[in-house]
Amino acid sequence: MGFFIEVLIGGLLAGVLYSLVALGFVLIFKASGVFNFAQGAMVLAAALALVRALEVMQVQWHWPFGLALPAAFAFAAAVMALIAWAAERLVLRKLVNQEGIILFMATIGVTFFIEGLAQTVFGADVYPLNIGLPKEPIFLLESLFEGGVLVNELDIWAAVIAGLLVAGLAVFFQRTRIGRALRAVADDHAAAQSVGIALNQIWFIVWLVAGLVALAAGAVWGSKLGVQFSLTLLALKALPVLILGGFTSVPGAIVGGLIIGAGEKLAEVFLGPSMGGGIEIWFAYVVALLFLLVRPQGLFGERIIERV
Repeated sequence: MGFFIEVLIGGLLAGVLYSLVALGFVLIFKASGVFNFAQGAMVLAAALALVRALEVMQVQWHWPFGLALPAAFAFAAAVMALIAWAAERLVLRKLVNQEGIILFMATIGVTFFIEGLAQTVFGADVYPLNIGLPKEPIFLLESLFEGGVLVNELDIWAAVIAGLLVAGLAVFFQRTRIGRALRAVADDHAAAQSVGIALNQIWFIVWLVAGLVALAAGAVWGSKLGVQFSLTLLALKALPVLILGGFTSVPGAIVGGLIIGAGEKLAEVFLGPSMGGGIEIWFAYVVALLFLLVRPQGLFGERIIERV
């Protein structure tokens, strides 16, 4: 029983890391109705900006860690603001009121541009990232199970960060004027403009917020795996999370991540030996495919009703 709980907790905490990436997709889809394929590249760009800025400040400028870390985060946030401004000014502004597929294809172009620019500016090496989060394994529930349950402290901190982000974003969308404007833009671009909502300003804000979420995800994933170009592949793992939770639901991104994370870990450990292993690679996509047949809008997504 203790081993099962250890695997389950490990899967849930891994799912939280998936959810951090999925949150950025939800933000942009909720505000513009566009699936932003560039979110994985934004995670990479944010992590690269953070780790290289931290490296320069500590190694070349000899700043103490306590001063270099917030300065590096500020620099990475500025980089994400620049990306948000460029995406709105150079891409989205030209495509107002276009079909969703056109905007989606534009985000694919933005993906390759960000990846190429990041490689040119920051390099393509693997960079270890230390932001002060503890990474040592700890044992929990030792009084209930012999030997306790092994958990990574970094995963626990990731869960705390994700929880804070979800709470903040939920308040942002439901309680603020800008949040309500974002939902209006997602429903109908032309109608939102007709009531005085500045579409260009709204799109910049939502891409900026998604960029800051990408920074949080990049910092955690970079601390866990190192900052490398494979971080862009996180976008592919976030897709099943979005299908389960719903493309328009911030809490759904967390719930979907937990389901995918726990499911793939349990399947890999308990079914893998009899099926030859490798279940973690395809499990999430099979679950998402099956889920599409039953509830295509996701657990928390809004049901779309078309009247003819």
